[in-house]
Amino acid sequence: MFKVTPNPPHTNPIPHDPALDPQKVKEATDRALDYYLKPEDLAAAPASPKFRPVFLVDPTLDDETLLVEACESLSYAHAIAGNIANSVGGPERKPLLALQQVIMLNELLVNRLLDKLRVPQ
Repeated sequence: MFKVTPNPPHTNPIPHDPALDPQKVKEATDRALDYYLKPEDLAAAPASPKFRPVFLVDPTLDDETLLVEACESLSYAHAIAGNIANSVGGPERKPLLALQQVIMLNELLVNRLLDKLRVPQ
């Protein structure tokens, strides 16, 4: 079989410049590897990620305030679900009405709990 291209010339894959000091080349290589690989960081135990919640409820709030806020949020969700269910027709309306009913039942549960908290006063 005839080879179309000739073999490439045999050269050293790493060019050697006699003006470069091998010790300085080694030091520069070590600095570059240390900068990118940071072996001292790899030897250390991995630090646990800092817990930074996106949403945080104030831990100093009392139970009644939390329940009032939950009740108001459920009330808004109940109204929104009702408005959407009234604007949609056909088979899509039934799941929206079921969602509205679940929201309303949870709103009633929170209201009942609020009533129990207010009785001892």
